[in-house]
Amino acid sequence: MFPIRDHNPSRRPALVTYTLIGLNIAVFLAMWPSYSNEAAISGIYTEWAMIPLRLSSGEGFHTVITSMFMHGGLMHIAGNMLFLWIFGDNLEDEMGHVKFLGFYLMSGIAAAFAQYIVFPSSWIPMVGASGAIAGVMGGYLLLFPRAKVDVLFIFIIFFKVIPFPAWIMLGLWFALQLFGGFGTGGDGGVAYLAHIGGFIAGVILAIPEWRRLGGKEYWALTHGHPPHTQARYKFQQSRIPVVKRRK
Repeated sequence: MFPIRDHNPSRRPALVTYTLIGLNIAVFLAMWPSYSNEAAISGIYTEWAMIPLRLSSGEGFHTVITSMFMHGGLMHIAGNMLFLWIFGDNLEDEMGHVKFLGFYLMSGIAAAFAQYIVFPSSWIPMVGASGAIAGVMGGYLLLFPRAKVDVLFIFIIFFKVIPFPAWIMLGLWFALQLFGGFGTGGDGGVAYLAHIGGFIAGVILAIPEWRRLGGKEYWALTHGHPPHTQARYKFQQSRIPVVKRRK
């Protein structure tokens, strides 16, 4: 199940969102030659990834920020940048560039410390923008709970794009993080607690913007939809060419 786009077009260029995507990709490409060298990538993670045990020892606090721009592989960064591209532009549109950048970084910091608080003695490096992006998703849920999000379902050879209200799609995503975090005890190789912490932080940090827009009156006015005309996409069934048999 993959979200591929929303029906919530931005009214101005999302400069910060695009810059964040560009920075993440640039860091990933710079690290790419090191992925095949275990000693090299281990050294990079030791210095720049967020390792809870280092924080407990009173060092490496810069890694709370630097770890947000590092990723563990191609699918890791591809998934994160897809989510940031879908949900980040609309939040930036409402908050403005500077406020959105602060919101993004604070969500990422909150996510890192959520992981740290639960596992303060862990030596496992944490990398990825997913905690900050979880915050973006939390803020999106508060401001646009009924915005339509197109989700691609893939089941073996069957696939279909289905539009869902944001509250269903994001609510399901959050439920999966809760299941992953508490069902596996946090030892599954995924920083579920960071996702959970970032998402909750995003909702809380977006409350001032929600109140500025009118709070419950804003919801009543927009019915949970974006405060502008939603994008409409046409779904066309592709034709399968028929090969004629020779007589």
